[in-house]
Amino acid sequence: MAIIGIDLGTTNSLGAVWRNGKSELIPNVFGEYLTPSVVSVSEEGEIYVGKVARERLIIDPENTASIFKRFMGTNKKYNLSGNTYAPEELSSFVLRKIKEDAENYLGETVTEAIVSVPAYFSNAQRDATKRAGELAGLNVQRIINEPSAAALACQQEYPEEEALEMVFDFGGGTLDVSIVDCFENVIDVIAVSGDNHLGGHDFDLAVARFFCRRCALAYDSLSPTDQAIVRKSAEQCKIRLSAEEKVEMQVTLSDKNYSLLFDAELLVQASAEVFERMVVPIKQALTGAAVKWNEINRMILVGGSCNMPVVRLYLQHFLKKEVAFLGSPDTIVALGTGVYAGIKERNAQVKDMLLTDVCPFTLGVDIVHNVMSPVIERNSALPISKSRIYQTIRSGQTVVEFNVYQGESPVASDNIKLGRLSVKVPDNEAGAEKILIRFTYDINGILEVNGTTISTGEEKQLVIVDPQNHMSREQIQKRLDALQQLKIHPRQQEENVWLMDRCKALYMQSSLDVREKLTQELQYFEYLLDKQDPMMIKRGRRRLEKVLDSLEEYMKQFSVDISEGTANWYQEALEEENLDSDFADWFGKEHLTS
Repeated sequence: MAIIGIDLGTTNSLGAVWRNGKSELIPNVFGEYLTPSVVSVSEEGEIYVGKVARERLIIDPENTASIFKRFMGTNKKYNLSGNTYAPEELSSFVLRKIKEDAENYLGETVTEAIVSVPAYFSNAQRDATKRAGELAGLNVQRIINEPSAAALACQQEYPEEEALEMVFDFGGGTLDVSIVDCFENVIDVIAVSGDNHLGGHDFDLAVARFFCRRCALAYDSLSPTDQAIVRKSAEQCKIRLSAEEKVEMQVTLSDKNYSLLFDAELLVQASAEVFERMVVPIKQALTGAAVKWNEINRMILVGGSCNMPVVRLYLQHFLKKEVAFLGSPDTIVALGTGVYAGIKERNAQVKDMLLTDVCPFTLGVDIVHNVMSPVIERNSALPISKSRIYQTIRSGQTVVEFNVYQGESPVASDNIKLGRLSVKVPDNEAGAEKILIRFTYDINGILEVNGTTISTGEEKQLVIVDPQNHMSREQIQKRLDALQQLKIHPRQQEENVWLMDRCKALYMQSSLDVREKLTQELQYFEYLLDKQDPMMIKRGRRRLEKVLDSLEEYMKQFSVDISEGTANWYQEALEEENLDSDFADWFGKEHLTS
């Protein structure tokens, strides 16, 4: 039974499947790949989805819904022909349509799917997407980030042994920017940022409002039908400007004709605020990944809004670098979900590929003076387990209360409170008792918080599951059991112990200047181990292995003194691996004083 991939988009949705050694798009009943994410309900209760529903945005806008993906995970309701629907219910109609098209195309029943979401979706939004899948009769095997799926498809089509990529995902309703590190068979998302309320529809609305101002119309005073007519015309004008230099936008309202001649410059003028907002997630993603733009090897453009020449021109102007297409922006995410479907099916061509996700928000506890103390930082690869040690602040204290929060504010109470953990400690002087707090977090949104009193070994546990999560108690316990292996500190993991021992053994055989280099490398690797980030440690382990391989090979050439020329060779080797800049920053700023 096939697993399908689904790109559940704000404007359009589409499906894919892994067949014949590649990801293949699934056509709908019209023979098209893009199905509009629009739902309309008639007075008789008939539900229309896709192309037919999109046409009803004009003739029956009050009973037709679009852009509902923006409100996934919220309490927003849509009243269509007397019936009330939540955003996930409307999304389930779209998913069911993709499911039916897939069954017709493949000639078999489809019950399992991979569904993509914006990287910056919260747990509530991801859970709402899973519920939409359940309502559509699908077992959602995994929710993956849209930029991750795009990078997966790009790596499959244009393989690179190592590449640092920026995925600029600008669709109809959301903007995601992700920094992705591709190496070996791993696609590692390093940092994500985004705006869940910025997309092509904002261009449409900006052009519509600009048109109304120029034509002495009050957009907000127009009827829903007239607003829909103006927005539809604005969207068509925007699309035509991708191929034509000048486009006349024409609208007829109450038998009166209005028109305005647009060119690219006027489009930019009308959409100035949209362009300004585009830059913010780019800066945040680069900062979160601690990389500079000139370190990015390639940029992947995703989403229909990237088809606009003015968007690409603006990116080139801002980034001072040529921006080109790698695959179709409209279909690359769906193709990536198809590749991941192949991975889940353990298909021979892709079964060894690893795709990581990240935690989009910081998780931590409150400490004295209502300060947020992060335990798992935003952009940490999932699944993950990290710990911090805290101490008592009062003499005679026998209980320490930890409130668990999600968010980026340094003021704990300004973040989202997830739960509370109480840990007992012996009566002692202030600061004498210490508590180890460990957070273990997985892709399904399950957060396990453990508090251990170090002096007694007594442990308390808190399991935080989103209240909308539909996993059974048995499923949750099974997942917790699977996560136990994450609780081994990286210093104790066999491969890391072996590598440090190898480094120390080589140190014992080396001359003074080589020992200095080995000390630096070992200190840097220990620094990464303390960060407890699995993907950072994996990259650091790969780096150290290459350095040790090169040093051992170099030392074979000499039976006595090998000090002459070592320093120059070592610097050249680092430059060849393109690893020296990050190391130098850490080396100079954080740990070494010589």
